[in-house]
Amino acid sequence: MALDEKSMVDGFFGEFGGRYVPEPLIPVMDELKDAFYKYKDDPDFKKELAYYNKEYIGRANPLYFAEKLSQKYAAKIYLKREDLNHTGAHKINNTIGQALLAKRMGKNRIIAETGAGQHGVATATACALMDMECIIYMGEIDTKRQALNVFRMELLGATVIPVKTGGRTLKDAVDEALKDLIENYNDTFYMLGSAVGPDPYPTIVREFQSIIGKEAREQILEKEGRLPDYLVACVGGGSNAIGLFHPFVNDKEVEIIGVEPGGKGNKPGENAASLNFGNKGIIHGFKCFLLEDDNGEISSTYSIAAGLDYPGVGPEHSYLKDSGRAKYALAYDEDALAAFHELSETEGIIPALESSHAIAYGLKLASELNEDKIIIINLSGRGDKDVQQIAELEK
Repeated sequence: MALDEKSMVDGFFGEFGGRYVPEPLIPVMDELKDAFYKYKDDPDFKKELAYYNKEYIGRANPLYFAEKLSQKYAAKIYLKREDLNHTGAHKINNTIGQALLAKRMGKNRIIAETGAGQHGVATATACALMDMECIIYMGEIDTKRQALNVFRMELLGATVIPVKTGGRTLKDAVDEALKDLIENYNDTFYMLGSAVGPDPYPTIVREFQSIIGKEAREQILEKEGRLPDYLVACVGGGSNAIGLFHPFVNDKEVEIIGVEPGGKGNKPGENAASLNFGNKGIIHGFKCFLLEDDNGEISSTYSIAAGLDYPGVGPEHSYLKDSGRAKYALAYDEDALAAFHELSETEGIIPALESSHAIAYGLKLASELNEDKIIIINLSGRGDKDVQQIAELEK
């Protein structure tokens, strides 16, 4: 891939991030970046975004005190209820913001990638709302394990294209979406779903997802009169996590913990834990920690949660790890499944499998703490989409 040195001046988080893209995409990224910085602080844009956040998505969503879990594990456990958003996950925060940006750029053909399908559903939802054409790329394996979300996307008017190349999961869906953008950039807006990709995408996604942490910060100060001791969120690409973490990064008394998918084990191909097992490298136009095989090629990955099944991770997470500001732990499939059941049975909340990784680690952490400690766990999505998959697994 051609590297444009001029574009590398900013868009970095330490040494991570940047813009390593084919030459035809350089002006596309410049146009997007200019539009983003033009509109993100524009009063009319902010007013319209605030309207949809409140009246359409349903924000602010609760910071729920999980009383029964707190009694069981001693520490105070709060859940940031992104599962209560319209469409059932945090993804809608980003797609509404990007759709409003695309509208101002005069682009009405929207493409996106999706893994678990929640970003695809949120993209299709925003496109239906704003009368935009919507094409979703989804790995063929993911279309089967998330068939309900495929139906939702089609119901909302989107065209879902199963990707049959490579591992047929999220990485391959991103590859196909980028190819589409290169061929159709004049009238097409790529609505990237996680805090990954070339500059300015990680910053754009963080901007729209930071509402999670901003609300949580206000809510915990109101409820407890102080900041939490710990923040916990699952990390695949990392958008829900960076949305929670970013508003707290300068609060050194708050420990930040991302939870990666340990999958079936620690060997290559058994997990998708880039920050725990990866090396520094370039994927999809940006530098991050990523999983490679012995030949230096992108490694195959695995996670029970389709939305975490990605061989790289957001550049800001890579920087937070490298700088020591955040810790990145593991939760294995069996941990996530146990947490899925425990939250369902104890609090009456069925979490997404992705979120279940954060729940698993959060409960383990709580069991090691005193009752005066406070943990906020980001409940990034609801588990409706996963119930059939788990039912099949547990037959």
